[in-house]
Amino acid sequence: MSSSKRIPTDGGSSLTQNPFAALSSAGLPAAPENSPAPANPAPAKPPKNRGRVDIKRTTAHRGGKTVTLVTGFVGIGLPEKEQLAKQMQKACGTGGTVKDGNIEIQGDQRQEVARILTEAGFRPVFAGG
Repeated sequence: MSSSKRIPTDGGSSLTQNPFAALSSAGLPAAPENSPAPANPAPAKPPKNRGRVDIKRTTAHRGGKTVTLVTGFVGIGLPEKEQLAKQMQKACGTGGTVKDGNIEIQGDQRQEVARILTEAGFRPVFAGG
């Protein structure tokens, strides 16, 4: 049998190389003590002008049902659109979805949707008739 190096697992001796050993002698400052967090941290506000979005009321291809459609988002990803859609659904008390990069909210909810988009930093514009 060949003799191979084995690492003891009884907790006796540790590994010989410690990649962090050099840091202790580098003169780094000690870790800060646990300081109390501020009582009311300021929530991160979105930028003031995140671009124009169009709010439309449409019934096309929906069996006569009215849907509020929010289009024209630039520079935001799908997760943020889903978060905005969830806020709109909760505020309006209706269902909705994110489809093809647009937010669809059931019913004519243009005023409430515009308020939520304004708070999020967008510039809502009522488009169509």
